[in-house]
Amino acid sequence: MKSLRRFFLRLASFTTRRAQDERLREEIEQHIALQTAENIRAGLSPVEARRQALLKFGGVEAIKQDYRARRGLPFVENVVQDVRFALRLLRKSPGFTAIAVATLALGIGANAVVFAAMNALILRPLNVPQAQSLYGLQRESDHFPAQSYPDYIDLRDSNRSFDGLAAYNIGMAGLDTGENTFPAWLYEVSGNYFDVLGIQPYLGRFFHGADEHGPNSAPYIVLTYAYWHNRFQDDRTVVGRTVQLNKHPFTIIGVAPPEFHGTLLFLYPDSFVPMVNQEQIDGASFLNARGNRWVFMTLGHLKQGVTPAQAVADLNSIGSYLEKTYPGDDAQMTFVLARPGLYGDYLGRPAQAFLTALMMLAGLILLAACANLASLFAARAVDRSREVALRLALGSSRLRILRQLFTETILISLIGGALGLWGSVLLLQWLRAWQPFPQFPINLPVSPDANVYAVALLLALASGFLFGAVPVRQMLHTHPYSVIKSGSTGKIGRRITVRDILIALQITICAVLVTSSLVAVRGLARSLHDNVGFVPQNSLLVQTDLHIAGYRSEDVPRMQKRMIEAMQSIPGVTSVGFSSQPPLSNGRPSDSIVFTDSATDLHPANAATDAMLFSVSPEYFHADGTALLAGRDFTWQDDENAPLVAVINQEFARRVFGSATSALGRYYKMPDGTRRRVVGVVEEGKYTSLTETPMTAMFLPVLQSPSTQTALVLRSNALNSTEGTQQLAAAVRSKLRGLDAGLSALIQTRSEAMDFVLFPSRVATMSLGLLGVMGAMLSITGIFGMAAYSVSRRKRELGIRIALGAQRKEVLQAALGRAFKLLAFGSATGLLLGILASRVLASIVYQATPRDPLVLAGVVLAMAFLGLLATWIPAQRALSIDPLILMREE
Repeated sequence: MKSLRRFFLRLASFTTRRAQDERLREEIEQHIALQTAENIRAGLSPVEARRQALLKFGGVEAIKQDYRARRGLPFVENVVQDVRFALRLLRKSPGFTAIAVATLALGIGANAVVFAAMNALILRPLNVPQAQSLYGLQRESDHFPAQSYPDYIDLRDSNRSFDGLAAYNIGMAGLDTGENTFPAWLYEVSGNYFDVLGIQPYLGRFFHGADEHGPNSAPYIVLTYAYWHNRFQDDRTVVGRTVQLNKHPFTIIGVAPPEFHGTLLFLYPDSFVPMVNQEQIDGASFLNARGNRWVFMTLGHLKQGVTPAQAVADLNSIGSYLEKTYPGDDAQMTFVLARPGLYGDYLGRPAQAFLTALMMLAGLILLAACANLASLFAARAVDRSREVALRLALGSSRLRILRQLFTETILISLIGGALGLWGSVLLLQWLRAWQPFPQFPINLPVSPDANVYAVALLLALASGFLFGAVPVRQMLHTHPYSVIKSGSTGKIGRRITVRDILIALQITICAVLVTSSLVAVRGLARSLHDNVGFVPQNSLLVQTDLHIAGYRSEDVPRMQKRMIEAMQSIPGVTSVGFSSQPPLSNGRPSDSIVFTDSATDLHPANAATDAMLFSVSPEYFHADGTALLAGRDFTWQDDENAPLVAVINQEFARRVFGSATSALGRYYKMPDGTRRRVVGVVEEGKYTSLTETPMTAMFLPVLQSPSTQTALVLRSNALNSTEGTQQLAAAVRSKLRGLDAGLSALIQTRSEAMDFVLFPSRVATMSLGLLGVMGAMLSITGIFGMAAYSVSRRKRELGIRIALGAQRKEVLQAALGRAFKLLAFGSATGLLLGILASRVLASIVYQATPRDPLVLAGVVLAMAFLGLLATWIPAQRALSIDPLILMREE
């Protein structure tokens, strides 16, 4: 109680500090005045009398500090004083403060953004009950989570390690609510999906395993909360309402809770439907196809007490049985477990590696920022050496000076950290709302949480202590009388310091980033003008799925022909064709293994090649700008009653027939044993990505290989302008509405359709460009800090050189020679490393090559410009030194 009472008394005393300080000052002044009067009576002059009184009284500031320590809360008072003093110093140097705060905001903001992404996608579990025990199954051979539906049923019913195994697949269907038909993304889920996850409905109920009684037996739909809120305006009466999915009636039975968005982190569905109704959703049923791994993922909670290793052993025993029972369909059925949020290790491992690399790079950027600020504070400490010496001479302790120094650095780091965190929150909000592909419901759950704020605070405090520790040695070894006598002199040693190494490292990093970003930019520019097997200019792509619009297989060919005829009637359209899946668009084409005509054992191991497969209409090659090198195009007579034919690309001809010239008229076999005759050869192209190696491709007549997926390609000179493109798109929509009001389509230019495959290249280019800018900014501040430190430490030497007649070039060499050497060494090293790193970049950005003279010249010019910009102010400061002023200060 006594200690608590004493604390409150001191706290009350602290609140009246100003009044007490004023009384203390008056008492000290009265005491000195009395002693001065006594000295005057002793015969001393007034000036000498006061000086002797001050000497006899002792250190005034020391007595004040001792008095405050006894009557108040010294630590709180000292902290408040240090903060006020630091704020005054920072206000007196706005340029230095702005550079320091911006540098830290850059480093801490970058770390906060990357950590928020890692926290959301890797560290934070799915938003489901008991997420720590939830695992997804994937094949050990390819780390691919997909399974066939019969394999899922066997794994679900035979395992002894999981409380239950659920499955889901992602699809799209036309949802008709009675007004219009909208394309909706949905999860096709097993009946036990919600039960396994432990999710409770927000409204209505969920379907269960007991609702399934065979194919197409459970026409139920559960809406997500967001879709219910946006499409149905929170109408609770929707439960029990019947809607149409691909022209099939489904009953809305419930709404999922707001926080549940499915079990794939970045793709939010609109609804959930039973997997047993796949035929109505996808147009075909693979519920009995054991060799077709179409089920997106299988997942479940481990039973209490079961370890992941025990579960894997259990699953492998089931897989071994299935391999023996179904040798042609199930091969290499050994399993591993993975977290399900990022589609297991298939996407999780690359995402984790990418984010880890970004986190390391962001850490290096923050380390470079701290090195920059250390140089700046070292130069600032030299400039303030007289102030520190005077404070030491007046009785201040070195500990108090160091505490004030760390108060200043931590204050800067907290301000910079707050600014960087604010910027990162804005960027994360933008990333959360970012929709790079409007046709896909992509959502990045990167909202910052308490972990992100805590990491930002820790980084700010650690940064303040880190760069604030550099001038400590200078402070501890300061001799006040020698500094006051000789001024802030000193010279830079010729040995390599840790600060030099850090600055050289960050210049190297900057040069690597500049080189990589320029390589990426040049590669991206080349990719837009390279031959990809078709001509994207002056062509429009109209993508739709006739199955979603409710068309059955017998009606699809007639509708596709009517669509082509309608598009051909639009003024300005020169040619029209369609493909099941156009190359380099937002999806992967189908593929199939093929065999030589002489093959008798059609086992997959004996296949001649695995080729991309496209179902195309007549005139498709002309509409898409694909060159027909030999043979003929398809006609509408190539139907199901005509001999089976195909058009192949050059790579297919080389691998299967030896050459393109010998392929015409020859046959090859499909996996079912049917023979197809080659009637044409087209040029090679790019089909899935710009960086792919040459791939084989075959094009089949759409009447012999029907597909409900329809991508119309219209070629027109009206697409030369934005206005012409908009008018043509409006005409296309009008024609489609005239054919079928419920037919929805995605209309975009052929170049816009390539955005999907160009996305990795553009993201890499933008990321490297942003990192290059950040590295350049840090390099500027780093070189500036070192140059400023060198000039500050060598003022006297430079002044003497100028007084002795040294030329401007010699002064600059003496003041900035080391900075220029580090710039040259770091730039050369970074350029070499950037050239090596660009080889890795070539796997992401098509045509990325570091052997481009423009890239090399650009790096040299960029680094020279950065060096000139960073050393401009220190150079002007060095050249403006006045030897007379320096001598007068001595």
